[in-house]
Amino acid sequence: MGSAEEDYNFVFKVVLIGESGVGKTNLLSRFTRNEFNHDSRTTIGVEFSTRTILVGDAAVKAQIWDTAGLERYRAITSAYYRGAVGALVVFDITKHQTYDVVDRWLKELYDHAEASIVVMLVGNKTDLAQAREVPMEEAKMFADNNGLLFVETSALDSTNVEEAFETILKEIFYKVQKQKQRSSQSNTVSLASLLSWNSCVFVVDALAPHLHNVLKIAASKTAQLDAMAPCAPSYPDAMAPCAPSHPKAGLILCPFPP
Repeated sequence: MGSAEEDYNFVFKVVLIGESGVGKTNLLSRFTRNEFNHDSRTTIGVEFSTRTILVGDAAVKAQIWDTAGLERYRAITSAYYRGAVGALVVFDITKHQTYDVVDRWLKELYDHAEASIVVMLVGNKTDLAQAREVPMEEAKMFADNNGLLFVETSALDSTNVEEAFETILKEIFYKVQKQKQRSSQSNTVSLASLLSWNSCVFVVDALAPHLHNVLKIAASKTAQLDAMAPCAPSYPDAMAPCAPSHPKAGLILCPFPP
């Protein structure tokens, strides 16, 4: 896969969750900027960064969100998960207690996110393998039993970081493509499928002729839809689940919560 930052066909919101200190922020910075901060401090509130990669012939922009795994930030939980189509549940392989609470993080995720969300379990800090407390086989079995993707990573030395994010983005992309393949209809169906995930869909000029059908399908799914409204008007600006408007986009379609 290569990158294509200038143009993109899809925007996928992916969230990082897990206990504080497991390395979520450094996974984000390693993937999006190829950086690692040895003095990384606890994330305050919410941060996000983006990177665009190619999946086949499609440019996919990943909008990756990171928050501290601390109780005092739970008030923003609903807005944090809203619109996410992928999640990385991260634990520290050298601290079994961060693995023990993965179930709780999964429950919170499934309580607030769409049922169709793609989830990956990530065991981070393999560079500290000599201090390992969580056997890889144990975590892999848990992931298999719960229908999760699984990978072990090191944000410090970059091991499997690219692979982790690229794998989950490919899974999301192929899920969208499968939905489209099941239908004999046009691109408007795939757009409607994305709308059903409460994601923002960027409509490029080429799809403008289909806009009327898109709105008809979307309107049947939600009671209220204003295609010209700002994204997520009820959220603070920093919490909106949409990236800035694409330079080639004619409209941004944002479904309201059902």
